[in-house]
Amino acid sequence: MDFTQEPILIVGAGPVGLTLAWRLSQAGLAVQVFESESSIADQLRASTFHPPTLDYFDESGITAELIAAGRITPTWQIRMHTTGERAEFNLAVLNDDTAHPYRLQCPQALLSKALAARLSEGTVHFGSPVSSVSQDETGVTITVRGEVVRGSVLVGCDGARSLVRQAIGGDFEGATYPENTILVTTHFPFEDHLSGLSGVNYIWKPGGTYSLLRLPDIWRISLHPVQGQSPKEALEDKSIRAQTREVLPQAGDIDIVEKRIYRIHRRLAARYRKDRMFIVGDAAHLNSPKGGMGLNGGIHDAWCLADLLIEVANGGNPMRLDTYEARRRPIARDDIVAQADKNRVRMNTTDEAERRAYLRSLQETAADTVKAREFLLRSSMIEGLRRAEALA
Repeated sequence: MDFTQEPILIVGAGPVGLTLAWRLSQAGLAVQVFESESSIADQLRASTFHPPTLDYFDESGITAELIAAGRITPTWQIRMHTTGERAEFNLAVLNDDTAHPYRLQCPQALLSKALAARLSEGTVHFGSPVSSVSQDETGVTITVRGEVVRGSVLVGCDGARSLVRQAIGGDFEGATYPENTILVTTHFPFEDHLSGLSGVNYIWKPGGTYSLLRLPDIWRISLHPVQGQSPKEALEDKSIRAQTREVLPQAGDIDIVEKRIYRIHRRLAARYRKDRMFIVGDAAHLNSPKGGMGLNGGIHDAWCLADLLIEVANGGNPMRLDTYEARRRPIARDDIVAQADKNRVRMNTTDEAERRAYLRSLQETAADTVKAREFLLRSSMIEGLRRAEALA
């Protein structure tokens, strides 16, 4: 499979697609990226970077840029709203496993901008929706605004409605969760009213749950519509403020900087590759955001595929490309989608006895250095990457 005559084509210029493009271009491979949006989106999206992801970008200086713009979060917790009881995990136990034993809270758009700045002019084409894709024995073809573009390989980093996934017959297996999630940012100082908060907090409240994630100058709150509310009603400022007053009466009418509502999925593509076409990130797997694994898992997909494409481009056996799906799909199935689902089930229980049993178990784990390290190796996605290497 020759990658030297025509460029590798990438559909989607989110952080995953740009990670792949940057890594391939570093190796001297020709790349073209096509994005339907007119620019890098600054919308409310993922903001958690796990230790191995920061390790990946360290040498390039990108991690330093993210740290300068973000917030280092060495601990995270699960807590009871009414009593303040909590299980808190300190990532310092991973000192020997990573150069970055913490989570970093930073908007994903900042990673996208750092990557785009490192790509040559003319590599990324914004405002360029791809309307069709195909392949043959010698290459791939896409149609962009009526123009035909030819390439050697096509990678779909084009999200949940991936055109490339449809083309390879990688049907999504799984389901959509019944609840909506409301994401809100505010300057209200929750840390002044809830003692002992970490930078990342998953909180049980009477009859429900919410979460608080701290960025450098703002809090992100995740809420769910109350019983009987339509999505439109739940997203109204008065409904959001009513929910925050319910958990913290002194909050009053909080300022609302941004807000969005979305559905959560538990889905996995039946296949990740067909001949010269591949899928990566949300095009291949969707999961609950509890635990912050979606963005990081997509970046790990891109890193793995880039390594293999570079290897084959440098004369390696093309059969090595088969290991992409073999390495990444089991991790998505068992460590990303399944683990995120377990996190959601744990937080969504309203039974007080179950909550207390979960909390006691988590407190015991957090208090034991050996158990805490094992737990955090999984939740920080380090163990999954090690298993993927073993699968290679």
